[in-house]
Amino acid sequence: MTAADINFQPIIQNEWIIARPLEPDDFEDLYAAASDPLVWEQHPNKNRYQREVFENYFKGAIESGGAFLVKDASTNEVIGSSRYSDYNAAANSVAMGYTFFKRSHWGRGHNHALKTGMLNHIFQFVDTVQFFIGAVNKRSQISIERFGAIKTGEEEMAYFGEAPILNFVYTITKVHWLNLNK
Repeated sequence: MTAADINFQPIIQNEWIIARPLEPDDFEDLYAAASDPLVWEQHPNKNRYQREVFENYFKGAIESGGAFLVKDASTNEVIGSSRYSDYNAAANSVAMGYTFFKRSHWGRGHNHALKTGMLNHIFQFVDTVQFFIGAVNKRSQISIERFGAIKTGEEEMAYFGEAPILNFVYTITKVHWLNLNK
């Protein structure tokens, strides 16, 4: 299967969220959701709340071809973003990440609903999903472990236009995901 065979930006919708392809005109709405310093408190790049730093994040999201604008399904409010990236045809894998939500939507089910929808979609095409999570980002590490992802390594990596940082690599396979969700 090639990248051209995979829809990396479907519309994902359920009772909690609506995720649609991120578009250049979404910058102001998404930046409004990202402009809280506490959203990035545990992230290795703690300055993403600053407009010029967020512009780089947004540029990388648009260029990725796999980014989503996430809205609250009940209010239509923009609450965050996530994306697919780093498709590897040889390994039949893709990465999921770059996820953030407004603090008003932490711990309320939106992240779980989004990631469930994204995993259900992408496992139609790949056998493995990886998550690269900053070594200092305990909140995201705990969250992804609740999905059944297993820490499989540590890797220095550079996010789009940023300096390299230590990330923990988490992996979940299609077989494991399907078994967890029978």
